[in-house]
Amino acid sequence: MPFFVAPDGCRIHYETFGDHGPPVMLIPGLGGDGRFWNGVVEELQRHFRLTVVDHRGAGRSDRPEGSYSIGRISADFAAIAAAQGEPVHIVGHSTGGAIAQTLALDHPGVGLSFTISSSWARADERFRMLFIARAELLEAGLAESYQRMTHVFGHEAEYLDAHAERFETAVKAAPATLSPLDVTAGRVRMLLDHDRLVDLPRIDRPVHVIAADADILTPPYLSQAVSEAIPGSQFTMLTGAHFHPKDRPRQFAETIRHFIEKVRT
Repeated sequence: MPFFVAPDGCRIHYETFGDHGPPVMLIPGLGGDGRFWNGVVEELQRHFRLTVVDHRGAGRSDRPEGSYSIGRISADFAAIAAAQGEPVHIVGHSTGGAIAQTLALDHPGVGLSFTISSSWARADERFRMLFIARAELLEAGLAESYQRMTHVFGHEAEYLDAHAERFETAVKAAPATLSPLDVTAGRVRMLLDHDRLVDLPRIDRPVHVIAADADILTPPYLSQAVSEAIPGSQFTMLTGAHFHPKDRPRQFAETIRHFIEKVRT
């Protein structure tokens, strides 16, 4: 498996797909596992050269103890993009959208364009209450409860019904997949510190902001605030819940493809 080794020695797992077309980097959300994008990759690899990265502290990357931040994880992604030797189209979902904002502001040279999907630029009180509660579940050792709530917040009811057995398997596996729980809790708490709303007008690359109409984890108003803060950004409302790229990959992939084709012309 390919790894990028960060300056602190953390090994960051990544995969590449496709052999022609513009370069695109897909950044997953809080779960941090690039396999979140499998359905989107299947749709896009005929059109783009894709790089899919697992966050440090998640997926198949190393999970070092210590503090986590959006800035630190963004630096990992910037270094991987720089190592590839050319700027890329950045696509980030949820926490990946916060990373995309940070890349656009702090590492603008890595990006040809930036897609910010179902994300936020400043935590309001609702957001803070929700994510503090999620962190507290992990800190109390309640990995299964945390995973159940993630499914409820992430998917539409019909999707949960259709995949109930698979979700129950994921719940049973949660103590292992989310281990070490203090690292995962730290990754949840880092979201509370992400506050770049006043900086967003400085972004000078093409930006696409996406929201989903049934998203109760990061509701559309949070994405709308991001779009309104970035001059010239494109805003798109899609159908689905928070994990719409996973549940409706063709819809998401087509939206990405059309935007990148538009900004390339």
